[in-house]
Amino acid sequence: MPKFVDPSPPGHCIFCRLVAGEIPAARVAEDALTIAFMDLGQVNPGHVLVATRRHAENLYDVTPEEAGAALKMAQRVALAVRDVFAPPGLTILQANGREGDQTVMHFHLHVVPRHADDGIALSWPRKEPPADILHDYAARLRAKLPAS
Repeated sequence: MPKFVDPSPPGHCIFCRLVAGEIPAARVAEDALTIAFMDLGQVNPGHVLVATRRHAENLYDVTPEEAGAALKMAQRVALAVRDVFAPPGLTILQANGREGDQTVMHFHLHVVPRHADDGIALSWPRKEPPADILHDYAARLRAKLPAS
């Protein structure tokens, strides 16, 4: 099945239109900062999207409060998915940018129930750089971390 790519023109984001009630959605839950709704693609039964109400393109653009609210909502949804669909596993996925496989340029999380042999592949080759390289990466990242 081909990937969905939001065909909306700039300024008319499909998730913003959904939040505004301009297009229908099977809404699961809402709060002041987020909305959870069924993914039309249903990778597996119970696949839910959690999006911010305010338009923010990706993780780099959400506020810390929105990021926290989105993860809190994803956990609430995951608990309900577990109780309703009883999947043996669950994946939370958040993508940023086209190269990161983001297809709708509005911050969102996927809550995906998982089953053995469900055809979903989330794997990549391990590169295992030497420890000194890992320590260098960590030091460089620490130097750029925003204050918490």
